[in-house]
Amino acid sequence: MIEMLTDLNLWAALLTLTALEIVLGIDNIIFLSIVTGRLPAHQQAKARRIGLGLALGMRVALLMSLSWIAGLTSPIVTIQGFDLSWRDVILGLGGLFLLYKATAEIHNTMEGHEDGQHGVKSSFAATIVQIVILDLVFSLDSVITAVGMTDNLPVMATAIVIAILIMLFAAESVSNFVNRHPTVKMLALGFLLLIGMALVADAAHVHIPREYLYFAIAFSALNETLNLVAKRKRSKSGL
Repeated sequence: MIEMLTDLNLWAALLTLTALEIVLGIDNIIFLSIVTGRLPAHQQAKARRIGLGLALGMRVALLMSLSWIAGLTSPIVTIQGFDLSWRDVILGLGGLFLLYKATAEIHNTMEGHEDGQHGVKSSFAATIVQIVILDLVFSLDSVITAVGMTDNLPVMATAIVIAILIMLFAAESVSNFVNRHPTVKMLALGFLLLIGMALVADAAHVHIPREYLYFAIAFSALNETLNLVAKRKRSKSGL
């Protein structure tokens, strides 16, 4: 035990994996921000807590079932040289659901069907069902990434727990910010479209390096931040 605590390689793996899990968790927070934004205000925080609690539970459960995870990547059928696994099915369906959800939200926003205008609210149960569906997809992606980086179960579990706790701490402020600024919400929906397309591509065995996606997200977020700063300055100057 003491040797493990003083092993610099394990600490490096923990820090690296925690950072990666936090970055991957951005997908989760953005999705939670969008879907819980249609709930009544008094239910939003509860839905976010349930969503992140389920995300943590699913990730830990998947870690405890590594042999089952390995089985998910084994081909279940081969179609003209294409090996289809359960992982491909889950990621593909999850990606399509994310594309559908993001497109529907963009349509509602652009066509003027926002909650405040027409009183359109999602039910709490329907919101939780959507969160469960995407939590499963994001959790599978997260655990497979973790397994690919280290074979140390305590390190993987610790990194995932730390990442979820940070997400839980940041979820409310991120959700409020996204839902308070329409342009940021549209940008977040664009991120979900990117992530959904990446999941579908992964299911088709066409790997899109996540670095490209997160660079695009970071660049767009920086640009939007500059726009918001400029808007605030104009408001203060009365322009």
